[in-house]
Amino acid sequence: MRIKAVIDIVVAVIAILVLCLPMALLMLFLFIYYKGNPIYKTDRPGLHGKAFRLYKFKSMKELYDEDGQLLPDEQRITKVGNILRKTSIDELPQLINILKGDMSLVGPRPLLLEYNDLYTEEESKRLNMKPGITGWAQVNGRNEIDWKTKFRMDVAYVTQYSLLFDVKIILLTVKVIIKKEGVSQDGFVSAERYRG
Repeated sequence: MRIKAVIDIVVAVIAILVLCLPMALLMLFLFIYYKGNPIYKTDRPGLHGKAFRLYKFKSMKELYDEDGQLLPDEQRITKVGNILRKTSIDELPQLINILKGDMSLVGPRPLLLEYNDLYTEEESKRLNMKPGITGWAQVNGRNEIDWKTKFRMDVAYVTQYSLLFDVKIILLTVKVIIKKEGVSQDGFVSAERYRG
C-alpha cells in the first residue's frame, strides 16, 4: 500500500503541474459563469468511513424551493455542468484530495456519508481502502449498473487489489471517458439514491 500511496502523490503532482493553467482558466470561467465559487465541496466517507472534504468543479446552480430546500439535481444542473460530468473534468480538483491523503487515483468512489449505515457487513469492506477518482465499478458501467452490483465490484477491488489491477483500471478509465459511457442512470443526473 505504501507504493500505491507514493504513486498517487507522484501522479497527482505531475497532473497538477501539467494541468494547472487549464484548470486555472476553467476556474475563472466557472467563477464568472456561476457568479461565485467554482468549486463544489461536500463531506464524503474516506478510509474506514472517516469523513473528509471532497472537491469538484461545480456543475449545478444553487437553486432552492419556497421551503429553502435544494431543487432536484435535474433542475439545477447546467449545460456546462453536463459537459464537465460527461468528460469527468469535474473530478480534477480531487487531485488535491490525493495530495491531502484523503483519496487515491483508484479505489471505490466516495459516496454519501449517510450510506455508511446502510451497507451490509460485506458491502462495508469497500471502506477498507481509500476512495478513488476512478474505480472498478466506474469502468464496468459506472452509474448505469445497480447499487448491489457496484458494491460487489468495489469489494472485489479491495479484496483483489494489486498494482497491475490499478493499471488496468486506469487504462479502462481512459476508454470510458473517451466514449462517455455510464455517465448517468436513466432519469437521473447521476444515479438514484441508495436506500439499502
